Amino acid sequence: MPSRIDFTRPQEPGAQRLRHGFGPPRAVLVAHALHEVRGVLDAVHAAAQGGAWCIGYVRYEAAPAFDAALATHGADGPLAWFAVHDAALPWPHDAPEQGPAEIAWAASLPRGEFDASLARIQGAIADGEVYQVNYTAPLQGHARGSAQALFEALHRTQPEGYCAHIDAGGIQVLSVSPELFFDWTSDAAGGDILARPMKGTAPRGATPEADAAQAEHLRTAPKERAENVMVVDLLRNDISRIAQPHSVRVPRLFHTQALPTVWQMTSDVQARTRAGTTLTDVFAALFPCGSVTGAPKVRAMQLIRDLEPAPRGVYCGAVGVVRPHGPPGQGGVAATFNVPIRTVVLAQGPDAVAATCGIGSGITSGAEAEAEWHEWRHKRAFVERASAAFELLETLALVDGQLRHRDDHLARMAVAAAHFGYPWDLARVQACLQALAVQHASGAWRVRLLLDSRGAPRAEAFALQPTPTPVHLRLADRAFDEADSEFVRHKTTRRAHYAAFAPTTPGVLDTVLWNRAGEITEGTFGNIALRLDGRWVTPPLACGLLPGVGRAVALREGRVAEAVVRLQDLPRVNGWAFINSLRGWLDAQLLS
Repeated sequence: MPSRIDFTRPQEPGAQRLRHGFGPPRAVLVAHALHEVRGVLDAVHAAAQGGAWCIGYVRYEAAPAFDAALATHGADGPLAWFAVHDAALPWPHDAPEQGPAEIAWAASLPRGEFDASLARIQGAIADGEVYQVNYTAPLQGHARGSAQALFEALHRTQPEGYCAHIDAGGIQVLSVSPELFFDWTSDAAGGDILARPMKGTAPRGATPEADAAQAEHLRTAPKERAENVMVVDLLRNDISRIAQPHSVRVPRLFHTQALPTVWQMTSDVQARTRAGTTLTDVFAALFPCGSVTGAPKVRAMQLIRDLEPAPRGVYCGAVGVVRPHGPPGQGGVAATFNVPIRTVVLAQGPDAVAATCGIGSGITSGAEAEAEWHEWRHKRAFVERASAAFELLETLALVDGQLRHRDDHLARMAVAAAHFGYPWDLARVQACLQALAVQHASGAWRVRLLLDSRGAPRAEAFALQPTPTPVHLRLADRAFDEADSEFVRHKTTRRAHYAAFAPTTPGVLDTVLWNRAGEITEGTFGNIALRLDGRWVTPPLACGLLPGVGRAVALREGRVAEAVVRLQDLPRVNGWAFINSLRGWLDAQLLS
């Protein structure tokens, strides 16, 4: 499998991305022991000075090669691995189509152990041992399908970051990290280095207003700002070890970056490096990145080794590219490395391909176990999205050749396509629907419009039977934990979270869901309206629900208004309705 990279150029705004494929390497540089790591990095630096491109990784467990006080577990593979290429090739746009990849993930960390570890960390903070510790645990699973297909699916979740697919023989590294470790360019006179640590996370909002509020909360929350400042101070100190005097600066602080499933906060640390600085010197000063250790780094890493039972591996190490820089023959080098968060590692076992993906967060004195647990859930959404194929879905009514609310459905699908990175060709989708409508010019039909990850639409029609009213609903017996999921805000074929709440009692049409805050949200395949205090209301999108087309029509017509309805409000409800575009407004009864 050819390796490839797609990296932002952070010190060259507006420049084309580093977006290349690579053929077979002319050499591979590998460090299996700590005493070999520096030599591999020196060899990488020399190869780039000679005109080569080197891509590879350094595992987190390589840290003691630069400072024996940095504690880690023993590595479970090469500490450093780099492929040396004579040249970079174009990005492989014409790669053959691959079947979907699938991974069923399982968390390795029980909630009780998570809470106990946080208590241990916060005890160390209270005792003055550390200010912050980055605590992590792996997701584990078995992969089916091609690594290339999985990388493409991951790449769609994070297209603007520092993405790399490295075929390292025994393992495949699929990294779609949004976090820059460092970008460094050097020549005979010195160099320029930029680090952009990422610390502080908030989930994306369900509406533009809620999304803006989440970003503002992230920028201003004392806990998130403290977490970010601690890492910035650590990076300033680390970079000063290779910087020219008085050149370290922080030109940007508390910048919020929108990712598909979360908001992240970053800050910039820049400096001018001294003449004669080598790639090994940069790693010796900075590795591992302070954003994945904590502060102070030495004590934080000791606690990490005590609390985390296994090596982190490539996760939290460094993945990147080292290449020539400046005029040929001048010996200039450019190096760009990500912090490999949002990274999947595949390893061929005797019976199956094992997959691992680390998830973690920075723990400070103000961290709360419940909030951190849910932050981990938001962070893992990127890999869960990529781990099984899905299509975008719209369900329309076709009556005597006319598609009801067609434009509303297409507008909603276009929003979902933009969110998930699916190609969108409106004319092609309209033509697909029109062809189906011509084939079913009379009668009532339920139409399923689907769009796959390559932008190909298809439509299916099924006879639509009338629904007797009133329909019966039943209240969910537990909170719907996925109310803030992107697979709730956008309609897709991935519906297991809804299927788990589907009614099993004969005669019950749907289940009324409610979120962790005790707020009514929706049904499993339609929206809900309630008559409360003399008016019809429907839950707002901020409660966590699909923006249904039938709901939108009812709001436009003034038939309902948005209002939060909580479980304790239900005794005052004296009317129910089920709403979707396919069946319209159906009077309903809530069964006890």
